[in-house]
Amino acid sequence: MSEFDEQNQKPKEIREIEQIYDTDYEVGQDNVEAMGMDIHHPVFAISSTLIVLFVVLSLIFPDTANSTLDSMRVWIGETFDWLFLTAGNIFVLFCLALIILPVGKIRLGGQDAKPEFSVLSWFAMLFAAGMGIGLMFWGVAEPVGYFTEWYGTPLNVGGGDAQASLGATMYHWGLHPWAIYGVVACSLAFFCYNKGMPLTIRSTFYPLLGDRVWGWFGHLIDTLAVLATLFGLATSLGLGAQQAAGGMAFLFGIDGGLMTQVAIIIGVTAIAVVSVVRGIHGGVRLLSNINMFVALALLLFTMVAGGLIAFAANAGTTIVGYIQYILPLSNPVGREDSTFYHAWTIFFWAWWISWSPFVGMFIARVSRGRTVREFMTAVLIVPVIVTIVWMSAFGGGGIDQVKEGVGELAGGIGDSSLALFQMLAEMPFTSITSFLAIVLVLVFFITSSDSGSLVIDSITAGGKLDAPVPQRIFWAVTEGAVAGVLLAVGGDAALNALQAGAVSTGLPFTIVLLFMCVSLGKALNHELTLIKHGHA
Repeated sequence: MSEFDEQNQKPKEIREIEQIYDTDYEVGQDNVEAMGMDIHHPVFAISSTLIVLFVVLSLIFPDTANSTLDSMRVWIGETFDWLFLTAGNIFVLFCLALIILPVGKIRLGGQDAKPEFSVLSWFAMLFAAGMGIGLMFWGVAEPVGYFTEWYGTPLNVGGGDAQASLGATMYHWGLHPWAIYGVVACSLAFFCYNKGMPLTIRSTFYPLLGDRVWGWFGHLIDTLAVLATLFGLATSLGLGAQQAAGGMAFLFGIDGGLMTQVAIIIGVTAIAVVSVVRGIHGGVRLLSNINMFVALALLLFTMVAGGLIAFAANAGTTIVGYIQYILPLSNPVGREDSTFYHAWTIFFWAWWISWSPFVGMFIARVSRGRTVREFMTAVLIVPVIVTIVWMSAFGGGGIDQVKEGVGELAGGIGDSSLALFQMLAEMPFTSITSFLAIVLVLVFFITSSDSGSLVIDSITAGGKLDAPVPQRIFWAVTEGAVAGVLLAVGGDAALNALQAGAVSTGLPFTIVLLFMCVSLGKALNHELTLIKHGHA
């Protein structure tokens, strides 16, 4: 039987937990309010200064910036490959544990909280913010690239193996990235909605750091989150600009080079600024819902035009390949496929980790009222099912064209940004579907920039859900500027520069996420104890 505090007539363990999250937090909240929570917040000053310096110096010394970025990408990949891969495995196991364990019944926002968005809108925002641009860019290019040995092959199986190609692609886009997002999203949602803390990364470390999260420890954590988010997002925006420009060159015959890509970034950023000023209900939700229906239409067309029987066969190949290769590809020890492993798996893991503050915070903002089990199941399982369908239709369809010797894909991947359009060129209504694909990329571009700006606003404003409008505009413009700079300094090797930005900021945030798992696990166990004793 629990020891009771004689004065308060509560179990001693309950008094200790309440002291952690009530008394201590009140002191912390005073510190937070004292910081002002506006554009002058230390995190804003530090992160914006570092990013502006990066942009200016990169433009002044583009060759030096490019070589430095590339060297960092290679060094981090070769030195910390084991860390990225091991951490990814830990995140998957941690999220699966939250679904299975009793803490899964805890509701985000309290036991009486109700969901703010319908399931359909929730899924649409979750998926569009999560990896929309990435799926458009790599859905055909990645599996076809492995199949034709253009990008190397997983585990050195050699080209021409559809099961290995689709299985490795699913490995990069399946449980692991969504587990990374799930850790951050669940942590933020719990500490914000259940404990009343600011919606910012530092809050998730309260059980480990106490009031120190309101000081320089917290500033460091949030600054790392801003830098990771911005460079991870810039990587995606750069890929989106490349693909949209490639599609325009394919469809309209215009030059798809750097100037067109920068023009796209400027145009889309301008639209994103308008959307981000309108906020999550007026901007992001509307665009996400539109995009979901356009993406669904393009997906269904590809399935039908490529043949439903062929799609079903590719889906089976994708699922079997994913099951067969998930464990071998998760192994960080004794790998012989060094080129594939470092060039792709490590890049993807760093990219997902650098994206995690952005996607995690956005998912947290739209997930109040869900139980931890419902939340984690949706975040972990539903997108994986959708991704299997997507990769089977687009990646499987591309591989089928290579097998049949049809179209430009049969010769391998010459330009990743054109792969989707080259596949669509061998199907009916090419002009219509290619135009829809360009629109889809651009709207994914807008929703990503829009969502990312709202998230960075929140972090740099100390967790305020309504950051000052000038600050929202600043971050939307800055994201576009960084994406443009990475494309410019990368030149012909722009993809390497984009990868380098994600890998460099993903490394330190990997450590942050590992400690976040510890903190969330501790907090959820505390909450379960409170619920059992009727004190939650």
